[in-house]
Amino acid sequence: MAATDVLLRADAVTRRFGSFTAVDAVSLHVAPGEIVGLLGANGAGKTTLIRALLGLLLPTEGRVEAFGRTPDRTTRRRLGYVPQGLGLWPTLTVSENVSFASAAFGSVPPALDPALAAVGDRLVGEIGLGLQRQLAFAVALAHAPALLVLDEPTSGVEPQARARLWDTVHDQAELGTGVLVTTHYMQEAQQCDRLVLMSHGRAVAAGTERDIVGSTTACEVETAHWAEAFAALDRAGLPVTLTGRRVRLADTPPGTVRATLDTAGLTGEVREVPATLEEKMTVIDRAAAA
Repeated sequence: MAATDVLLRADAVTRRFGSFTAVDAVSLHVAPGEIVGLLGANGAGKTTLIRALLGLLLPTEGRVEAFGRTPDRTTRRRLGYVPQGLGLWPTLTVSENVSFASAAFGSVPPALDPALAAVGDRLVGEIGLGLQRQLAFAVALAHAPALLVLDEPTSGVEPQARARLWDTVHDQAELGTGVLVTTHYMQEAQQCDRLVLMSHGRAVAAGTERDIVGSTTACEVETAHWAEAFAALDRAGLPVTLTGRRVRLADTPPGTVRATLDTAGLTGEVREVPATLEEKMTVIDRAAAA
């Protein structure tokens, strides 16, 4: 992809803190109108990478570019950012937060949607988390940025509010805004055009959800004794999870599952099924930690 088609780029970015490597040679890019998901468990290095991409941390190695140049105040004016901590002033009102952000970027304060307008005179610290996240989006979008960077934007938000926030993300992408979003919710991967999976500071997979899962399979166990089956498989050190009352094991041969159940004196139907993205991530994490 040509440099002129890229809003944000990381080339082999590494960030160390003393002897600890938080980000290890990670590369990614974001183009106009696309949503790139940066996925990984807590502690995978997502936030550190985001801070390097924004110019808030200098890479130990590698290069970061925003709009074709090293991040600085000029590039910051074209970027909207929602950090994990939301970046709001809790002792200012909702309306004052929007006015302050707009003044900082030299833009006209946008009209608040009805839910925020109804609490416009209340201190931000006194409104619920869902409204705070909605406000953080409004503040980040107040100056019509060309690039939107969202760090865990839906964490702690109930499902309906989460869906509304994702509607906002898609609306921005349709307008041509590039979006980089971090999340540890694997189901939110379906909202993204491309994914970059991080584990232990490294980018361990990239592409669409289908690309990443590939041919990886899982075993699904259906048994009336699901709790006992889960416990037996867990004791055997297998990567076991629950979906409802069905026990699932990523990248595990059916024969291994059946043998473990037989040893525990348990019966059930064992079948091989396509793995989910979350199960693929489990496989990747186990390999990275080995």
